[in-house]
Amino acid sequence: MTDQQTLALRPGGPADAPTILRLLDDATAWLVARGRTGQWGTEPASADPRRVAQADTWAAGGGLWLAVLGDRPVGALVVGAANDFVPAPTEPELYVNLLVTDRAHAGLGIGGRLLAHAAELARDRGVRLLRVDCYAGGDGGLVRWYTRQGFTPTDPFTVERPGRDPWPGQVLARRLD
Repeated sequence: MTDQQTLALRPGGPADAPTILRLLDDATAWLVARGRTGQWGTEPASADPRRVAQADTWAAGGGLWLAVLGDRPVGALVVGAANDFVPAPTEPELYVNLLVTDRAHAGLGIGGRLLAHAAELARDRGVRLLRVDCYAGGDGGLVRWYTRQGFTPTDPFTVERPGRDPWPGQVLARRLD
């Protein structure tokens, strides 16, 4: 990568909610174009009031980090407490609530760099467990990707969605010893 393309990480804040939504919208469009609608559906996150509120909460919550190439955010990481729909941790942890990258920059290791940063944040806090959940449907590719990043699948779960198909999920954990 040239200097213009050096990946930098910066903390995010409330003004970055539109960036989260842009990244989610672009990722959703990428998935839809490939017929993979089970993960995030077919509609842009920016058109869903629930997702807009979620992006606002993430941006204001103190756990948002953005990966930036030049001056363009190309990835977002949100860390904090585990989601309500996954089994509670058995020890202190840092939880990856969101990891999304710009598919136009696939292959640059952006997601892996953001996860490495999450591990650094956990270690800085004296926490030795990093967990994440992801979509476990389709061909299971996302679970395999997290496994390649050093995570181990732990608890499968299902989110029931009234009027829609259930959402199959997988919790994964990474020990930071």
